[in-house]
Amino acid sequence: MSRASRRVRITVAIGAAAALSMSLTSCASSSGGVEDTEPDKGLPVAGVNVTYDPNTLVNDGKPIELDWWAWTNVEQFQAIADAYREIHPNVVINVVNQPWEDYWTKLPLELQSGGGPALFNVHNSQHENLIANMEPYDIDPADLDADYAGAASHLIDGETHYIDLGLMSGAIYYNTDMWEAAGLTDADIPTTWDELREVAKALTIREGDQLRQAGFNFNSGGHTMQAGLAYQLGQNLFEADGTTPAIDNAANLEVINRFVDIYADGSGDANFGAAGTDSFGQGLSAMTYAWGWFSGTLTNDYPDLNWSAFQTPVPQAGETPYALDRYNGESTFGINANADDAEKEVAQDFLRYFLTDAESMKELSLIFSVFPAYKPIADDPVFAENPALAAFGEIDRYIWPGPIPATFETTTATMWEEILFNGVAPEDALAAAQATLEKDLSGKDFVSSESLYPFFSGN
Repeated sequence: MSRASRRVRITVAIGAAAALSMSLTSCASSSGGVEDTEPDKGLPVAGVNVTYDPNTLVNDGKPIELDWWAWTNVEQFQAIADAYREIHPNVVINVVNQPWEDYWTKLPLELQSGGGPALFNVHNSQHENLIANMEPYDIDPADLDADYAGAASHLIDGETHYIDLGLMSGAIYYNTDMWEAAGLTDADIPTTWDELREVAKALTIREGDQLRQAGFNFNSGGHTMQAGLAYQLGQNLFEADGTTPAIDNAANLEVINRFVDIYADGSGDANFGAAGTDSFGQGLSAMTYAWGWFSGTLTNDYPDLNWSAFQTPVPQAGETPYALDRYNGESTFGINANADDAEKEVAQDFLRYFLTDAESMKELSLIFSVFPAYKPIADDPVFAENPALAAFGEIDRYIWPGPIPATFETTTATMWEEILFNGVAPEDALAAAQATLEKDLSGKDFVSSESLYPFFSGN
């Protein structure tokens, strides 16, 4: 693959979506649709198992208007809503931009008070704050699971409230110019962590005691790596009961020491930039670990950087680990259980349209840099052109622990700060994190989804 082809070109898809949105703005911005009196649109039924028949009247053809809250990619979501209106001119769906910083305060309060938008985008880390006010999808869960990877893991008492439109996990991003300057080739791409440690040494540049180029930088991302890579050693994040956190153990200690040793080699430094991803983008670090979202950041913020990505290494060459890493999903939208019956009827119809719109699912997957959960498009060659997506291993060897409460991220991030900056021994930091997590999760309803993993085994 050429260097140019390794760089993600998502902006083309965004531009096309934005252009479509602008062309329909005059329709979308009106205060309501027009009456629809033609149920037979002469259009084909879309979808495979989940299907959508556009040849119907929605809301009996009477004008209706819904709001859809989103914190990002508003233009693309509005384009999808406007394309739906082309079929059903009586329905106006306004995508409302609610910044991430306010979203998770404002939305739960609106829903809990009985108000809020009819549709809203979901992040599964906020599952607890939303689920009580979410309307179940009016779609057979078996059909959802047949069309969308991982859909069954979102079932609650036989009902589905959201699923993944795409799956995201980690990979090693590397600067191809630095790689070439160090005399490395594709044959040197490491497949094990020991190999990566040696490659990191080759990519490190020092001038006396000064680190000028880090071979591998994971600053501010140690907790993200650890949460996924303990799985490679057969260690789940939760005990067999699915509720007790399992952090203070030998597997997590091994993962921590592995990366502390890379810094001890001199290939990186806790003070070499606040975040490994920023340092990488600025051309100061040769390799970093990040999830798929990072490819979009590189394309948008560092367009002149030449980079690629490879699959996260494993402990032993030639051996498939228990799991390659954890994954998380970019979620589909939720439907407000407090909306009136007409709004919910339209929302359910739009949901089917959304889930069977293959072209939009492809564009959203590329924009979010997620491997598409929609199985009918999974083999599209366009995904192999995205280095972050091409770096995926066998998709069924990634494990989803469920919508983990946010305390997992904040607590383990604090743990890594204690290790890197305050000299706390990893053993002590793990014990402290375990105690905090047990306290924070006490009395909560969270149950891990790890047992749904096809290769699940207890700790």
